Amino acid sequence: MRKLIECVPNFSEGNDARVIEQIAATIREVEGVKLLNVDPGKATNRTVMTFVGTPEEVCEAAFRAMKKAAALIDMRKHKGAHPRFGATDVCPLIPVAGISMEETVTYARALARRVGEELRVPAYMYERAASTPARANLASCRAGEYEALGERLKSEDWGPDFGPRELDDWTARTGAVAIGARDFLVAYNINLNTTSTRRANAIAFDVRERGRVVTDEAGKKVLDDRGKPRVQPGTLKAVKAIGWFIEEYGIAQISMNLTDISITPVHAAFDETCRKAAERGIRVTGSELVGLVPLRAMLDAGRYFLRKQQRSTGVPDAELIKIAVKSLGLDDLAPFNPRERVIEYVLEDEENGGKRKLAGMTLAAFADETCSESPAPGGGSISAYAGALGASLAGMVANLSAHKRGWDDRWEEFSGHAERAKALQVELLRMVDEDTRAFNAIMAARELPRESEEEKAARKRAIQEATRYATEVPFRVMTLCNDCMEVARAMAEEGNPNSVTDAGVGALVARAGVLGAFLNVKINAAGLDDRAFAGDILERGERVAEEACRREKEILDVVRGRM
Repeated sequence: MRKLIECVPNFSEGNDARVIEQIAATIREVEGVKLLNVDPGKATNRTVMTFVGTPEEVCEAAFRAMKKAAALIDMRKHKGAHPRFGATDVCPLIPVAGISMEETVTYARALARRVGEELRVPAYMYERAASTPARANLASCRAGEYEALGERLKSEDWGPDFGPRELDDWTARTGAVAIGARDFLVAYNINLNTTSTRRANAIAFDVRERGRVVTDEAGKKVLDDRGKPRVQPGTLKAVKAIGWFIEEYGIAQISMNLTDISITPVHAAFDETCRKAAERGIRVTGSELVGLVPLRAMLDAGRYFLRKQQRSTGVPDAELIKIAVKSLGLDDLAPFNPRERVIEYVLEDEENGGKRKLAGMTLAAFADETCSESPAPGGGSISAYAGALGASLAGMVANLSAHKRGWDDRWEEFSGHAERAKALQVELLRMVDEDTRAFNAIMAARELPRESEEEKAARKRAIQEATRYATEVPFRVMTLCNDCMEVARAMAEEGNPNSVTDAGVGALVARAGVLGAFLNVKINAAGLDDRAFAGDILERGERVAEEACRREKEILDVVRGRM
């Protein structure tokens, strides 16, 4: 899975459209980054920008935006209703897909160091990237706001993690920035069959982490041993919630911020709210997501509701999303289009510019593209596609077995196999395009200039790097196709006997994928100057090919025995 992170910097300018646009333009100009939203606030004199992309590119865009903000915004003249202490006040990085929080923290620290050293802007680390527990809370880092910054910079306890530790003409202008890493925040509203804000609030207080203040029968606050109001926590961690009435829809809603969907995912918030609403005689009629959502949130929800039905979860992403939309009632108030609401899909469509990738073509279009005059897609992409078909067949047998009459107690067993097959299918479909990209990289390297000795050397290095990658890609295809045969064998041995030949065909095409990809490994390895690497990958390739052929024979023996 491609690594994606989101960045949501807040800039201390919400009124001057020219300044806001100049900052936004620095983000748009970075390839691999998509600016999703620009939200200026006049009263707060603050603009929130949201963009997403691959980690290195997002960090580059964030750096350029902070550099531009430092040049255009003078904090000595800033006034606004929102707490602030810098031209770029806060800049969180958020893992979206294919990347851990720990990796995101590493990127946040590298970005803060660069801001401190190259821009000479004091940088504080906060949230999950905080250097000490006391700095995790943004309010602690920003205490006293801009007006107290001079003393804070010199403080032994509260000096910045990176950058200048004194207020000179430059830092007085730029102020400081808080850079951190946090989980994705999902804005999520749950629809109720009531118009009562009071009842919606009661449910919100039941579920939100903060809960409610305890009162006695007379409505007076109950105090604890320290004389402070006693609080009854809600049932959901990392959830903020409040009830309100929406005139547009004529219903009350519970408006939620899910601040850490790894702790409380969307589907958990929905189900718990349904339970608490029912206790108060109210029904949940549906829900709505505000803004964009990571793909994992939708897939996790789909799997959750399928498990509740004791159905296999190893189905295509489109089916998982369909189950999630229907189960959460995301189309209750308006149509829910995943291509417009899921971050990864929005980026994918943006990058393709309306053109479908190979793996997104129809069968006929892919066949036509393959038989055209262009040398790519070629045998490498076809090998990857053969493996994807093998994985698909193995997954089909697993799903049919999970639903077989009389095998109800085995649905989880076969669901696990289906999940494995689906993961292999998804990765192999990605490799269909990756093989073509690797080939195109070699072609691009060969087109590099070679007039001077320096240009010749650079061209040679580029060709070698591209050739190495073009060798690694088909080797990866070999190993994935070989892994498909494990699932095919399990399905041949244990799966629905009516589909045993499908498992056999899956093994046949997966083995073809292994041997086909090995041909590409061999021809590309021959062009490598690094003979040690070439020899090693060829040796490993031989072992994978031998194992695949052995597995194919064993699987076909099983198939014949069960036919």
